[in-house]
Amino acid sequence: MGYNLVGKLGLGLVVGCALAACVVSATMVSKRVKRTRRWKKSVKILQELEEGCATPVEKLRQVVDAMAVEMHAGLASEGGSKLKMLLTFVHKLPNGSDEGTYYALDLGGSKLRVVRVNLDGQRSSSLEHDVERKPIPQHIMTGTSEELFNFIASALKEFAERVGDGPHKFSGSTRVLGFTFSYPVKQTSISSGILIKWTKGFAIKDMVGKNVSDCLQEAMSKIDLDMRVAVLINDTVGTLALSNYHDEDTVAAVIFATGTNACYFERSDAIIKYQGFLSTSGGMVVNMEWGNFWSSHLPRTPYDIELDANSPNPTDQGFEKMISGMYLGEIVRRVLFRMSEELGVFGVTASKLSVPFVLRTYVVTIMHEDESPDLQEVGKMMKDVLEIPKTTIELRKLIVKVCDVVTRRAARLAAAGIVGILKKIGRDGSGGTVAAGKSKIEDEKKMRRTVIAVDGSVYTTYSMFREYLNGAISDILGEEVASHVVLKVVEDGSGIGAALLAASHDPFKS
Repeated sequence: MGYNLVGKLGLGLVVGCALAACVVSATMVSKRVKRTRRWKKSVKILQELEEGCATPVEKLRQVVDAMAVEMHAGLASEGGSKLKMLLTFVHKLPNGSDEGTYYALDLGGSKLRVVRVNLDGQRSSSLEHDVERKPIPQHIMTGTSEELFNFIASALKEFAERVGDGPHKFSGSTRVLGFTFSYPVKQTSISSGILIKWTKGFAIKDMVGKNVSDCLQEAMSKIDLDMRVAVLINDTVGTLALSNYHDEDTVAAVIFATGTNACYFERSDAIIKYQGFLSTSGGMVVNMEWGNFWSSHLPRTPYDIELDANSPNPTDQGFEKMISGMYLGEIVRRVLFRMSEELGVFGVTASKLSVPFVLRTYVVTIMHEDESPDLQEVGKMMKDVLEIPKTTIELRKLIVKVCDVVTRRAARLAAAGIVGILKKIGRDGSGGTVAAGKSKIEDEKKMRRTVIAVDGSVYTTYSMFREYLNGAISDILGEEVASHVVLKVVEDGSGIGAALLAASHDPFKS
């Protein structure tokens, strides 16, 4: 009897253990099945993203055509296009023939830069110049227009005295100044413009609607600083000027940074909305404000639509929201957030993923270009920036792929925008091969060397973006035509370029 009882207990224990093992095994299998399902769904989200962001050459050429059409429309009439095609009144670019000492101010963020350039009448690969950077106190960025321009004028005077142009050297010789003011302005002449609104952290209410140059001139007069604003420009125009100084084949400039913009030199007869405009050089630099470009051919995803709807400027800056540094990280974040919300691939700790713009583009750059075997930098960024402590190698690879898809689309669309400019000015080789009745000399002239000046951290520091962009230009134009197009990095156009333009538009020259 005792033996039977012990036997039954033993049998029950064995059966119990077996059942427990089965339950554990079943639980583990269930978890594996769930993980597999989550992973497959994550891959599906990635595949949908790839399809939505696809930029085959045929689509890129449609974007090229749309850009050229919108450029024509914007030049034909005010409000005729999403592209504003603003006149800058810059009718000639520096060619190296100017002489003298010229100054520039660059206001485009939380720092003011003051520049002095010495010119000797010849093109030089290395311009003699001095630069000083001065942080702008927060209370001035939100104070009054008088406080801001008093600060700028004082900084300029201190700089001029320090580098050798003391007050005694100004007698009988007014110095000429270029002012790079990278905020929305309605240009009224080459040297003046009305502030439309502030961006980039400035909030000086009494400044809106005022003439920017007049405010600076008044501040300089109060401290007996004998300088004259000769040009008021943005950073893109300055980049074009500096590049043209070094290379006269420069036809356009593009900025890929937090924001994006482009400008180029246009013939006077093509600017229909200003038919009465006359220029001794036969043309003028046009500020495209191409961030606002839009076309139905742009590959838009639900993430783009959601981002735009939640932005302070819905339906505006559509092109910029797909290609600029301000938004690349945010698009990646939205994709990862969907994977987290719907599938829980990052676990319950992924709270930072819900914070808009927490994932900056420089973080995307680091993750995308991580070449370590276990993608260590990806794991570090996820932990440090998004507070996701653990990520598997498979998940890290997925994250890199999301970065790649978003960046590849941005770079290839940016390339299409550049080719759109080339098409508008007849530098895209659309004449094709030598046609009957045309000489080879005529064809070679059509295919002459064409330089695009490029600046901005997204292009200069993000190698994958740069490679995708350069590759797309070859894809669109074909290798033969693309071999004539040179993308040249030009740094500090907003400073030195402004001083060069002040020299070429010096009002005191005979």
